[in-house]
Amino acid sequence: MRIIYFCLGWVMVGLGVIGAVTPLLPTTIFLIIAAACFARSSPRLETWLLEHPTFGKTLRDWRATGAISRPAKLMACAGMTIGYILFWWGAKPSLPLGAAVAMLMLACAAYVVSRPTAAANQDTAI
Repeated sequence: MRIIYFCLGWVMVGLGVIGAVTPLLPTTIFLIIAAACFARSSPRLETWLLEHPTFGKTLRDWRATGAISRPAKLMACAGMTIGYILFWWGAKPSLPLGAAVAMLMLACAAYVVSRPTAAANQDTAI
């Protein structure tokens, strides 16, 4: 199982790196999952992520209290809104599908907004 968690952790780091440079693809959620995988496979890599100068504070805040900074909440909700608009515009879904996707995104936004708010600083990543 350690090898599976280790490999999955690196896949999540890779997705997080892609998300850092790709608009609308999240970064932090992949790194949260990577840290959880590394906690089960490589304490050294877990420590590397938790002490990372850019993403470490965000990961530590999430791990300690499930907190998300206000700027991260705003960016997440804005990203979901833009994503839904692009989905609606590009896919031209039927009303039931459009409503189902809207409800899913609203539920995700409600979850993000309901999390405790972490103190934002220059080191906080989105």
